[in-house]
Amino acid sequence: GMSLAYSGQFEFMERANARLKLVVPATLLIIFVLLYLTFSRFDEAVLIMATLPFALTGGVWFLYALDYQLSVATGVGFIALAGVSAEFGVIMLLYLKNAWHAKKESGKTGEADLVDAIREGAVQRVRPKAMTVAVIVAGLLPILLGSGTGSEVMSRIAAPMVGGMLSAPLLSLFVVPAAYLLMRRPRKSRQ
Repeated sequence: GMSLAYSGQFEFMERANARLKLVVPATLLIIFVLLYLTFSRFDEAVLIMATLPFALTGGVWFLYALDYQLSVATGVGFIALAGVSAEFGVIMLLYLKNAWHAKKESGKTGEADLVDAIREGAVQRVRPKAMTVAVIVAGLLPILLGSGTGSEVMSRIAAPMVGGMLSAPLLSLFVVPAAYLLMRRPRKSRQ
């Protein structure tokens, strides 16, 4: 009989892809558990996790624009992007919660007060978020555009993060506050 066996790079890629199939869900689970431990609320942890796919679309679009294929290196970049995106959402949610608690402590608990608090909390995050994004992109651009030994792999790690830095901040500035408003409205009306 005849047999066919693949070896070399193909074997390495198969093993790496099998490992990524375990690492990516484990990473997402760890992020969710840390979010739950941070907020002690299931709905707030789910809110942050629900923003991750939207934030990752920027990375996918950027890979497409650069004509990069999904690989182990891009998978590592997406894992890093998921962490940064979750951090953006966590900080935004904390600012929104602090603004709403400050309004409630001053006796303002109406729906218009909730909207004002959310607007105030989100506006407070614009400048720090812009600075964070600028620093991350400035740090990753030399890696993305570099040439030399190892630059091909490093650029594939950096590409999802650069693309995600275009979508994740916008998402956390608009979607997280809107979702927080929807989460808080029913709770307010039950009191």
